[in-house]
Amino acid sequence: MKIYNSLSREKETFLPIEDGKVKIYSCGPTVYDYFHIGNARAFLLPDIIKRYLEYKGYEVLHVMNFTDIDDKMISRANEEGISIEKLADRFIKAFFDDIENLNIKKADIYPKATDHISDMINMIKELVDGGFAYESDGDVYFRVDKFTEYGKLSNRKLEDLIAGARVEVNDKKENPLDFVLWKESKEGEPSWDSPWGLGRPGWHIECSVMSTRYLGTKFDIHTGGVDLTFPHHENEIAQSEACCSHQVVNYWMHNGYINIDGEKMSKSLGNFFTTREILDKYQPEVVRFFLISKHYRSPINFSDKELDDAAKSLMKLQNIYQKLNSLADKYIVDGELRGDQLLKIIKEKETKLIEAMDDDFNTALAIGSLHELAKELNRFINSDNFELTQEVKVVLEEGRKLLELFGKDILGILVEQQEKDNELVEPLIELLLEFRNKVRSKKEYELADEIRDKLDELGIEVKDSPQGVEWSYK
Repeated sequence: MKIYNSLSREKETFLPIEDGKVKIYSCGPTVYDYFHIGNARAFLLPDIIKRYLEYKGYEVLHVMNFTDIDDKMISRANEEGISIEKLADRFIKAFFDDIENLNIKKADIYPKATDHISDMINMIKELVDGGFAYESDGDVYFRVDKFTEYGKLSNRKLEDLIAGARVEVNDKKENPLDFVLWKESKEGEPSWDSPWGLGRPGWHIECSVMSTRYLGTKFDIHTGGVDLTFPHHENEIAQSEACCSHQVVNYWMHNGYINIDGEKMSKSLGNFFTTREILDKYQPEVVRFFLISKHYRSPINFSDKELDDAAKSLMKLQNIYQKLNSLADKYIVDGELRGDQLLKIIKEKETKLIEAMDDDFNTALAIGSLHELAKELNRFINSDNFELTQEVKVVLEEGRKLLELFGKDILGILVEQQEKDNELVEPLIELLLEFRNKVRSKKEYELADEIRDKLDELGIEVKDSPQGVEWSYK
């Protein structure tokens, strides 16, 4: 199994630090707004990694942080006239709702920055004591030129960064590239007491603290969007390794951008769509399929056409999966295409699926192999001269299990019909009651009562009130 390591800029054989166990840290959201579809790709990557590693037999510990204190949070809370805690609670709940809709399994631990301020102060103390950081008029900065490997993740040289830097003039810094670890508090801002006075942590320090706090000073995989490579992850490496005196992360994995008209989607550019907006228009499994239809390191172009194409492509897989689930006892072939031939094809596709995922989690190749499998299963099912035999029943079950394993359990894109039906029930009830209201407005009360009675037979109670129609499950 190979993983592309952003640090070495090449594929490396995956060797976990501890046999049978994998530790993963992912940069999570700043909880001041709904996350956009570009963020969703970053949250989906560790979900795919964890699902596949668990299939391979690993015990996986996954940690993802919440940034619940920064300039954006303070600004948004002030705009709304609410506390930062209340703002964070709202958007943390929204985050969980949105990842559940995308079938992203929860991480094992979700630490919040504000719960680890004392840990951050302790790490900053260590950096100051080691000469890697310095206090300047209430602020604390990391001394970049003290860390000789600075730039190794983003492949940038310190002298080039200094020459090309467009950094605000700041007389507090020794070097324009030095980055803040602790900020002196401003009037009206949340603050914590520290050896340097009242203040709050900088952004980068939180991930160094929370990753090593929950995963130890040596762990396997760190994920995030490619936009975080510099400066966030570069600074994280500098902080963590300066404190620990050794490499902390073995494999750095970065997912590519989502583009709109050739430009990266981002809130700063204003060309973004929240995941919620897109889920109002497209089924969650279609959005998930779209996000993994390209290799995670490749950019994806976002458009309605791309999502429509994803829906059509997914439907082909969904149809054969549902057909196998509902009709497996009925379709048996006797003649030219025998079950043993199909079984051989199924085993070949299983090998291709594993090879695709072993090759840096190549979901695009895996989806291609699922489509090849679906084509062969459809050809088998639609052959002439069906005859019920035990051999074919066994073979079809092998095909169904393989589709379920990779399509549902690992890639998370296939949905059983019962789940689909549950998603459709409430919208259909609302549609039927809207039609009933129109019937009543035309004084066709007999038909309206018939609709109500039929719904009652199905276990759905309808009540007419002065406030409107109410319904509930009996």
